[in-house]
Amino acid sequence: MKVKLFSGSANPKLAEDIAYYFDKPLSKITVNRFSDGEINVQIGESVRGVDCFIIQPTCAPANDNLMELLIITDAMRRASAKSITAVVPYFGYARQDRKAAPRVPITAKLVANMMEKAGIDRVVTLDLHAGQIQGFFDIPVDNLYGSILFFDYFKEMNLENPIIASPDIGGVARARYFASKLGLDMVIVDKRRERANVSEVMNIIGDVEGKDVILIDDMVDTAGTMVKAAKALKEKGANSVRAFATHGVLSGPAIERIKDSVLEELIITDTIPFDKECNKIKVLKTGKLFAEVIRRIVYNESINKLFD
Repeated sequence: MKVKLFSGSANPKLAEDIAYYFDKPLSKITVNRFSDGEINVQIGESVRGVDCFIIQPTCAPANDNLMELLIITDAMRRASAKSITAVVPYFGYARQDRKAAPRVPITAKLVANMMEKAGIDRVVTLDLHAGQIQGFFDIPVDNLYGSILFFDYFKEMNLENPIIASPDIGGVARARYFASKLGLDMVIVDKRRERANVSEVMNIIGDVEGKDVILIDDMVDTAGTMVKAAKALKEKGANSVRAFATHGVLSGPAIERIKDSVLEELIITDTIPFDKECNKIKVLKTGKLFAEVIRRIVYNESINKLFD
């Protein structure tokens, strides 16, 4: 079976890790810019009749990385690739997944349409912001669970009295899944968001007195919600507060907020490149997971069994 892995420019280190665990070198591709900023792509080897995997998260700069993915896809389609799978560890534009107010877009659906139209046959991603985004596609979408990476780390911590917390009502299903897998209780931080990237913690639903709390979320952006949630939990008597967030967007004042917060640590993954200094932030690697998923796709094996 002919299989080739290609990396875009969004997260080449992760692509190299995936290639290492898949035991196959990354194939040749050149990505350049014209003087006006337009993206220029050339596939450096034949892909005729090949199952191609493009590793490209659509993180910041999201517009460039998304456009690069689409252009690489177009190049492969025109070069007669047998199939094109987009491995998108972080799926950008996912936060606008419904009409939450009048006259707003549904960008997650728009991006899904663009990816399909470009010629992508399958998408592999990790912890979509909302599970229903899978339904925006008419092609297979493998939405992997980041919890599989956090379980081992959690067990190594040997916390005395752990409990799971959702930082908001919208994340309850994710936190409940994590809590059920570990056999732990769960609490909820109820908040009111006044505007984008600004939140106000209102109430803690559940008892955290003397507990070692673990906040579970799919991403941390400006860290406002997470930091305020951690503070509220400590004020309610929590012994310690840690956070697991799959995608470390960490924009704006996020790093300083985390440094100055009551959080013991924030554990993220390498779906988005992270090269800043913060002793409270721990990065878990996803290369082995994605390599195994690619292998199972190639050999038509069950992916769901990875998470049983």
